[in-house]
Amino acid sequence: MKGNSEGEFVFDHGWADAAERAGIRYYPKLLVGVPFTPVGGARFLVAPGEDRAPWVAKLESALRDLALANDLSGAHVNFCRDDEVAALKGAGWLPRLGLQYHWINRGWPDFDAYLASLRHKRRKEVRRELRAVADAGVAIEVRSGSEIPDAWFEPIWRFYHATIEHNPWGRLYLNPRFFELLRERFRSRLCFVMALRGGVPIAGAFNVQKGDVLYGRYWGASEYVKNLHFVVCYYAGIEHCIRQGLIRFEPGAGGDYKQVRGFDAQPTWSAHFLAEPRLAQAVARYLDGELAQTGDAIEWLRERSALKPAAMDEARDGE
Repeated sequence: MKGNSEGEFVFDHGWADAAERAGIRYYPKLLVGVPFTPVGGARFLVAPGEDRAPWVAKLESALRDLALANDLSGAHVNFCRDDEVAALKGAGWLPRLGLQYHWINRGWPDFDAYLASLRHKRRKEVRRELRAVADAGVAIEVRSGSEIPDAWFEPIWRFYHATIEHNPWGRLYLNPRFFELLRERFRSRLCFVMALRGGVPIAGAFNVQKGDVLYGRYWGASEYVKNLHFVVCYYAGIEHCIRQGLIRFEPGAGGDYKQVRGFDAQPTWSAHFLAEPRLAQAVARYLDGELAQTGDAIEWLRERSALKPAAMDEARDGE
């Protein structure tokens, strides 16, 4: 149960404002999601081997009952699976289509082969950005799991803190103890990218790796180096995925600039139950228009992928 919409990455602030203007209380609300994490996955947890459909139906009904019994404005299920959003839509929930940029591994043997699959203009831009960082005397190192030095955790915290402090949208959700616990309990799932000049860390990113997917989380820097953000957050992660045979790299929400660097548009889904009929009807009308616009945007962006057309055809054949 939440009294705000912070840290969700499915933005409903406009709905809350509209509700307030209409004299409808929007908070508190019920949320099913992973805190501060715009990553898709199962939101209804069902034991392996069980038929998911009847359990999802029961859990959906329980969510609605819980919201109504506690006089909440509604319930929201963010970044859910395709089967879950289909079930929720069938039960009367409002589906919402979102857009993220993901890198998909097409089986390239190395980073140079990946670069060769990009359109000429994009390939030239990537090489220029990589060269600019190298010419600035910056070396990039990628370490994962037990290979991550203990000494890297403190600068990663500092870089995260600097990013949040210097951006108006920033919220300092994580503290130094969180990074200590990462080192103590979660190191096996981590992949750190560190930018060093003269052996001294000047920027870094921390990613989480689960199975064959890499998830970008936060980055930061102690000084400005042109194009360093793209190298640390994207190119180093792509090269790591190729070397490790990972199939997908999700670098986080937002960022149209990701598309021109090899990350293609992918759909995300959420579903929403709003108890107040007037609000539900207004949001439904809005989502109908948004669905068409977002769907068109995904297709438009895919047609303008950084990959050569032949590589995109191979990608679609493998999906």
